[in-house]
Amino acid sequence: METYEVIIIGKGPSGISAALYTVRAGLKTLVIGSGSSALQKTDKIENYYGFENPISGRELLETGVKQAKRLGAVILDGEVTALEFDGSFTAKTVEGEYKAKVVLIATGQPPQRPNIPGVKQFEGKGVSYCTTCDGFFYKNKTVGVLGNGNYTVQEAMELEPFTKDITIYTNGQSVAFSGNYASTAVKYKINTKRVVSLTGGDVLGKIELDDSSEKLDGLFVASGTASSVDFAVKLGVMVKDSAIVADAEQKTNLPGIFAAGDCTGGFKQVSVAVGEGAVAGKNIIEYIRSKK
Repeated sequence: METYEVIIIGKGPSGISAALYTVRAGLKTLVIGSGSSALQKTDKIENYYGFENPISGRELLETGVKQAKRLGAVILDGEVTALEFDGSFTAKTVEGEYKAKVVLIATGQPPQRPNIPGVKQFEGKGVSYCTTCDGFFYKNKTVGVLGNGNYTVQEAMELEPFTKDITIYTNGQSVAFSGNYASTAVKYKINTKRVVSLTGGDVLGKIELDDSSEKLDGLFVASGTASSVDFAVKLGVMVKDSAIVADAEQKTNLPGIFAAGDCTGGFKQVSVAVGEGAVAGKNIIEYIRSKK
């Protein structure tokens, strides 16, 4: 397992901005990102300081990554599927596991609620977004995990201590498991049919599919990739209105965990993300030095 002083989850403007500071301060820094930033789809940016002509979001992101690499940051293209703490932080990916003293979460905000009838109705009554928080309540019950990627498999794995009756529902999507997650996924039932709705009385009772229905006590939503809020909630970081609570120094309530960019809420602009990343980088440096 490789060890770093700083792991930054997210290689958007806030994550890369922080890395520019930490690596120049001599801190061994790893940046992990999947390249799925919403900024990738932005055709023209005209309100960012220093560019006479419009620049695309993709070009801006690529330039930032090249800059961080040039200064010595290690950039890993990949998806963090879990973040754990046992005296130090461990970020798990398909490629491997990485340890660090400090973590900056800069992965943007979580995806919206899936557009499936019944999901909103049964939130807290069978529908959950956190296996760590709610898995205990489904001991020996029939549960499902909604999604088709590596994060989905990770969430299924975290349910195993509570129940063995686990089905992955891909909602009509092809499975996209890779690495160890592909071999692990075979132990679960996998249903690739489209999910029509969730039904039940006071609590979730069934999942309705294209041409059938199945009994279901709990459904854990794990579509797409793990978000900042997923990591935060599981570690005990304070979250409010789907945003991580960070102070003026980008510190969270959990020592060693910082947050910057869209995941902290507020004004969603590249300039704001870059600024928060710089503040986080500066304070990460001070935090690590204070521990030596």
